[in-house]
Amino acid sequence: MGLTLSWYELGFFLLLYSFLGWLAEAAYFALVKRRFYNRGILTLPLLLSHGSAFVLLILVLPTLGNRRVLQFLTTAVIISVVEALSDHLFQRVSPKLRGGFEREQLFSGSKRGLISTLLITGTYYLFYLIVHPLLLGLTLLLPPFVLKAVVLVLLAVLLVDFVTVVYALWSGGPDYIRLQQGSRQRALAVRLTSVIWKRLHKAYPGLRELEAGPQPACPFARGLCLDKLVWVFLLSALLGDIIETFYCGLVDGAWMSRSSVLYGPFSFVWGLGAVVLTVTLQRLAEKNDRYVFVAGFFIGGAYEYMCSVFTELVFGTVFWDYSDMPLNIGGRTNVLFCFFWGILAVVWIKQIYPPMSKAIEALPALAGKALTWVVVFVMLCNGVLTCAAMLRYSLRPLRPESANLFEQFLDSQYDDAFMEHRWPNMIVTEPPAAPGT
Repeated sequence: MGLTLSWYELGFFLLLYSFLGWLAEAAYFALVKRRFYNRGILTLPLLLSHGSAFVLLILVLPTLGNRRVLQFLTTAVIISVVEALSDHLFQRVSPKLRGGFEREQLFSGSKRGLISTLLITGTYYLFYLIVHPLLLGLTLLLPPFVLKAVVLVLLAVLLVDFVTVVYALWSGGPDYIRLQQGSRQRALAVRLTSVIWKRLHKAYPGLRELEAGPQPACPFARGLCLDKLVWVFLLSALLGDIIETFYCGLVDGAWMSRSSVLYGPFSFVWGLGAVVLTVTLQRLAEKNDRYVFVAGFFIGGAYEYMCSVFTELVFGTVFWDYSDMPLNIGGRTNVLFCFFWGILAVVWIKQIYPPMSKAIEALPALAGKALTWVVVFVMLCNGVLTCAAMLRYSLRPLRPESANLFEQFLDSQYDDAFMEHRWPNMIVTEPPAAPGT
C-alpha cells in the first residue's frame, strides 16, 4: 500500500503543491506576458487543482508498485479528471459568467493537444518520482503538533479566502459595485467585491463582464449544474445497485446487497462514476464513439482503482478483489472491466444521459430545488452514518468495548451480523488509522 500519511500531512502536501502549481503558472505567464498575474480565483497564492491532483498521485501511485508505464497513464488520467472537475466547479461557483477562466489557464485540458498532455503529465510524474521524495523530508523538520497547527491555521485561512471570493462572485460583480457604491451599510462588501473583481480581470484579461440587469428565469437544472448532478448521482446509484444485484443473482446464483449505504438500494460507486463520466466526457459528446470509448476505458478503470484504494485506506476494507482474473491491476480492476467502462461511457454519454437530462429539467423549478436539497441532506446523513458504522466494524476486533454513547448505538444497531449481511463481500484488511494520527 505504500506510505500511510496522516490527514495533516496530506493537508500539508495539498497546500504545498497548490502553491507550487500557482508559482509555475505565475512564472509562465510572467515570462510570456511580461507581467505578473495572480492566477486562480483565490486571493492566496494557491491553485487547488494542482494540489488536489498531486494528493491523489501520492495516494494512488504507490499502490501500483514499480509499473512505470501504468503509473504514467494513471497520472495522465488523474490530471485530466481533476482539470475537468475543477473547471466545472469554477463555472458553477459563478454561473453568471459568460467566459471561463479555464481558457487562459496553463494546465487547462479544454484545447490541449497530445504533445502538451504528454509534457504536462511527464512533468507531474517526474516531480513525483524525483522531487516529492525529498519534499517528504519537510514533514520531519517540524514536530507533529507544530505541523498540525500550521496546517490547521492555513486551511482555516484558505476556507475564509474561498468563502470571500465566492461571495464576491455571487454578489453580482461590476453591477453590484455600481448599485451599492453609495451605501454605507455595504461599504466593506462593495470594497471587497471591487478588489476581488479587479484582481480577477487583471489575472484573466479575456474574462468577460457579467450580463447587465436581472437574469431571466431558467428551467430547473438547466445545463450541467449542481442540481442536475445530484439527480444524476441518485438515479445512477439506484440503477447501478439494481443492475449489480440482478447480475450477481443471475450469474453467481447469489442474491445479495450491492448497496453502498446502510439504508436504501444505492451504490455510491455507480453514482459517483456517472457524475465523473458526465463531467469529464461532455466535451466529447459530439465526437466519434471511439474517442468516448478510449476516454471511458482509462477514466473508468482509474476511477474503479481509486475507489478501491480509498475504501482500503479510510476503512481498512476491500469490497471487490479481481486477483484471480487475468490482466488484473493489483486486484482492484482489470483490462476486461476497463473495456466494459469504455462501452459504458459510450452508452451513457450518447444514449442514457441525454434523455435523463431532459427528464430532470422537466421537474418544476421550485419543487425540484426543494426536493434536491432534501435528497442531499438525507443521502449525506446516510453516508456519514454508513462511514461511522464501517469504521466501528473495522475497529471492533481491536476494541470490542464501546468507548462512548455513539459507539454503543453503532454496536447495538449495526453489529457484525448486520454488517456482514449488508456487505457479504466486505473484507477487513487492516484497521484504519485512528483520527488525528
